[in-house]
Amino acid sequence: MSAAEPRLPDLARVTPVDTVGVEERVARFRSRSIKTASKVAGLRLALSMIDLTTLEGADTPGKVRQLCAKAQHLHERMADLPTVAAVCVYPTMVSVARDALGASGIEVASVATAFPSGQAPLSVKLDDTRMAVEAGAAEIDMVIARGAFLAGDYDTVFDEIVAVKAACGDAHLKVILETGELGSLDRVRQASMLAMAAGADFIKTSTGKIKPAATMPVTLTMLHAIRDHYLETGVQVGMKPAGGISDSKTALHYLVMLNETLGAEWMTPRWFRFGASSLANDVLMQLEKQATGRYQSLDYFSKD
Repeated sequence: MSAAEPRLPDLARVTPVDTVGVEERVARFRSRSIKTASKVAGLRLALSMIDLTTLEGADTPGKVRQLCAKAQHLHERMADLPTVAAVCVYPTMVSVARDALGASGIEVASVATAFPSGQAPLSVKLDDTRMAVEAGAAEIDMVIARGAFLAGDYDTVFDEIVAVKAACGDAHLKVILETGELGSLDRVRQASMLAMAAGADFIKTSTGKIKPAATMPVTLTMLHAIRDHYLETGVQVGMKPAGGISDSKTALHYLVMLNETLGAEWMTPRWFRFGASSLANDVLMQLEKQATGRYQSLDYFSKD
């Protein structure tokens, strides 16, 4: 085996998580007071890190075009706003999103690999991935086979990530762990290390289809894994908490946690994303408040 070939880590040797320490650290992040200038900068940064998402069985081309319009024009009264990072859709809607976004610079992301369950043969998962990439997706959000992982069949999980990464070509691969199904922070850390060793460009908490989705203790555990992977290999991996982050205050706490755990190099949409479409409107409302001194009703912002 060549040095460059992905190698499954010995998960039995992965350092256990100090759950008490993680909880105490998270409590300190939540207690931070953020001053006005830093708050505005943080809100703008959070907005630029959002992946606007529609992943429903009732998705139509019209709904996807409307979401893409929102991605490019978040709030007409605030013309200097950054755009969001990406629009995330099912593979069948990638070409619609790509056409609608045009030269905006906003990426098209697509879920794949039998999202959200991951319960499909590898051949189906690879076809799903290739379809999305060929249609124009620049980012693929895959789900791991949680059943295989929980059964201790780590080789299957690892080999599937390696195969999907190859099928992505030049597209970036975000690996969704669905942490709410893993059962412990130790398993979250193990799954994070496995995914990064297999070639993930990002690791992501959740599909947003089950609860709990993203939590700060889970995200901090994954950030620690990213830090340790970087120190060991020199390879930078991104992070995407997804699901359950709906208010600006929580998003700012996540950014404080990111900065103090991984540092300024990760404080960009290139290395950190929020999978939280409902977060965008709350951020917009808070930015309006900072600019005018008044809150606008959420009815003034488009719902999708």
